[in-house]
Amino acid sequence: MKILLGILIGAGIGYAIGFVARCTQGICPLTSNPVILSLVGALLGAMLAAGK
Repeated sequence: MKILLGILIGAGIGYAIGFVARCTQGICPLTSNPVILSLVGALLGAMLAAGK
């Protein structure tokens, strides 16, 4: 349950950052697409939640 919550929170934060700080030229692979950044955020959230 704790890992699932970490995934959801990480994905939400990642999507919000990707949506607000969008790279419009497409040069930055992480910030040019909010979906990619939400996947990275979900992975980081899962790792942080599983760490303790």
